[in-house]
Amino acid sequence: MALIPLTALSPLDGRYYDKLAPLRSTFSELALIRLRVLIEIEWLKALSADPLIAEVPPFSDPTLAQLGELVAKFSEADGGAVKTIEGRINHDVKAIEYFLREKLAGNREVMKVAEFIHFACTSEDINNLAHALMLKRARDEILLPALDKIIEKLGALAHELADAAMLARTHGQPASPTTLGKEMANVAYRLNRARERVAGVKLTGKMNGAVGNYNAHVIAYPGVEWESFARHFVERFGLEFNPYTIQIEPHDAAAELFDAFARTNTILIDLDRDLWGYISLGYFRQKARAGEVGSSTMPHKVNPIDFENSEGNLGLANALLRHMSEKLPVSRWQRDLTDSTVLRNTGVALGHTLLGYDSCLRGLEKLEADRGRLAEDLERNWDVLAEPIQTVMRRHGVADAYEKLMELTRGGEGITREALHAFIKGLGIPDAEKQRLLALTPATYIGKAAELAKKI
Repeated sequence: MALIPLTALSPLDGRYYDKLAPLRSTFSELALIRLRVLIEIEWLKALSADPLIAEVPPFSDPTLAQLGELVAKFSEADGGAVKTIEGRINHDVKAIEYFLREKLAGNREVMKVAEFIHFACTSEDINNLAHALMLKRARDEILLPALDKIIEKLGALAHELADAAMLARTHGQPASPTTLGKEMANVAYRLNRARERVAGVKLTGKMNGAVGNYNAHVIAYPGVEWESFARHFVERFGLEFNPYTIQIEPHDAAAELFDAFARTNTILIDLDRDLWGYISLGYFRQKARAGEVGSSTMPHKVNPIDFENSEGNLGLANALLRHMSEKLPVSRWQRDLTDSTVLRNTGVALGHTLLGYDSCLRGLEKLEADRGRLAEDLERNWDVLAEPIQTVMRRHGVADAYEKLMELTRGGEGITREALHAFIKGLGIPDAEKQRLLALTPATYIGKAAELAKKI
């Protein structure tokens, strides 16, 4: 059976193929191989630029251009050639070295120093930098921009619905009113804070040999300041240099990033579930798309499938992200291989994350507030004004204010506007305060909600 989206085992490469093109070009095996080639070439160029490594003289401009072009034009055919070599020797990184020797066989300059391709390197010197660059690009160019669209949309809804009073529900029960806009602002603020954590993770890299001590480097060239050399090399990729490692870079920074994404995703799961509930209550309607079917048997339905899809994908993402953040920093002694197969699933974890972001945004763009339904719900719950009444009573020294309101409002049938007003008129508080309480309605008892929503 040919591998096409319809026959793919994973829905990321099947059902959701079209949505994940940016990540595919970042986390596919072809992308990993291309980055390995880049790092091997850059290492060779760095060696040639150091006067203390006399055996590798500086490359000419034509050779430098050829090396740059090899990376820039790295093709599927090139990736296939690497895989063919790997199939023969059963080593994925060593295959890169042999590929470069074959690809550059016609360049005499390079062939004279061919033994310096992968010089003093362990496979993890190449791999850790490749994976860090993949993560950096995915975060900075794909996932953060997708998250920013959600934050921007929530901010717009916060402003648009700043004064759209709604009945709040604490423990699922009617509670002091808020506004739809303030609820959107709450999440926008949380996501802004979470975004800072994601963006602030400094991804690290190393280039220090088989067990992190520059053993091979020093025995060959004792006069070179290898730690400074390695630091400069790592930092040229926009990564933070890690000076203390075993054979592998310990993945602490990657784990920190995965945790930061998982926390961000959890905030969005919370949003997905709340919006699902508000749609169920009728506070939001969803704009129906022409011809779209909500149910195979009930023609009237417009289901909140975007928020359901988002919640499901973010849950899958977090299961993987949290496993990765717990597993990757753990390696037996100086190295075991359990991190290798886990790292290859980074694109899967972030693929489900991106799908979750995409679905959430699509759901947000369909929302329309039903102000009539909001007002109707508030009008049925005058008992939520027990809080402001008893609070004002307390201010003016009325004894047992809380208990008196509890007795008034817990009759089992709810409290009417008329009964509440009769109670207020009988209170021993200043007349101005009575008038202020009499003017209050569930829809106007929103505190600073509208103001706060407009400030986000």
